[in-house]
Formats: sequence, C-alpha cells, structure tokens
Amino acid sequence: MARKIVGTVFQTLDGVMQAPGGPSEDPTGGFEFGGWQFGFPDEEAGEAIGASLQPPYALLLGRRTYDIFASYWPHQESDDESGQVARDFNAAEKFVMTHSDAPLEWENSHRVAGFDELAEIRGGDGPDLQVWGSSTLYPGLVERGLLDRLTVLTYPLVLGKGKRLFCDGTPAATLRLESGKMTGRGTTVASFVPELGVELGQSPPVEGNASEERRQRRIAEGSW
Repeated sequence: MARKIVGTVFQTLDGVMQAPGGPSEDPTGGFEFGGWQFGFPDEEAGEAIGASLQPPYALLLGRRTYDIFASYWPHQESDDESGQVARDFNAAEKFVMTHSDAPLEWENSHRVAGFDELAEIRGGDGPDLQVWGSSTLYPGLVERGLLDRLTVLTYPLVLGKGKRLFCDGTPAATLRLESGKMTGRGTTVASFVPELGVELGQSPPVEGNASEERRQRRIAEGSW
C-alpha cells in the first residue's frame, strides 16, 4: 500500500506557527514569542499530539525544521515521554526537502530535491511520512495533491506576527473535516483532508439596488 503524507501543525488563532517550542527555536524576523505553546499547557491537546507520535512513521521536514530537530532530538536522553519520542525520531527515516548540499548528519536522513522526487517516495512502500513544522512545504504539497491529511491544533492565543501555516502563494483549497474536538482549555484539534479548489457563491441579489450599482461603478473605476 502506498504511503501517505500527513501533517500536524500547532498554530495560534491568527495562524502563527513559528517557534512553539522555545525562545531559541526560531527567532528569525525578530520573533519574540518563541515557546508560546509550552506557555499554554493543555493536557488534552498533549494527548492528541501523543496519538500522532505512535510509530511506525517517517519524517518529512523542511531544511530549517530539520536543523532544529537535529540539534535537539539526538541529544535528548531522558527516560520520560520525551525520551521515547527522541528514540522514535532517531530511528525513523528522515526525508529533508532541500536544495542545499550541506550535510545531513542526523542518522537515517535523506535529501529530497523536489516535489517530483517526493511524489515517487510517497508512491512507494513504507510508513506514512509525517510533517512537523516546515511551513514552507505546505503550499507545494497542497498544489500537487500530495498532502493526504492535515491535523491542526489551534490554541486560543493571538500573536500578531510570525510565520503562518498558509502564507501568500498557497493555492485555494477546501479542507474537508475528518474529525474534530475542542479541549477544556479552548484548543481545537481538527483533522482535515485537503481538496484543491474552492466553490464560490453569493448572497441573493436585490433588484433595482442603486447603491450597489454605484458601488460597483466605483470598483470598476478604482475609486472604492
């Protein structure tokens, strides 16, 4: 059976997904809210995350997320739940979308040059590929129909700045809900199947609406 590509994203209400894990994780762009997820503990959300981390799986990462993970997980040696995640991550195959020739020193890491190569990997045998972080991958995955499922944990926080899940350039898509719930602390956990394209509609028109006719003329003139 062909493997799937599944993503798990932590984001705020305004769509920011940058540096949920700590201040030093990704301060690029002057981002000063690193660690926002850990500053908002939610046990139910943690259980949902844990369910996504049950092996077997492979990892699909952008280069920066790979660097963040490779600088942390091989050095995590605790006996608690984090230690088990580290052992699973270290054992898993890592597929890294990058054009850089910089070495991939984390064990079991493989360079992926582009989406065509990724499509071949997805069509082969093996465990599902999990995307963590890696915001730059999502536009291309959605556009090419390679993203099979997306689980989004949306925390009741607003940051006003930072890298977002769906940046400019992401193709229009409809997210079909597979499952969802809200935790007692207000975090929503929802799994979607992306489908390219969006159906359009409109409110019922009002006949003889001179105000709307004037507004449309101003739009056409560029004065609205």
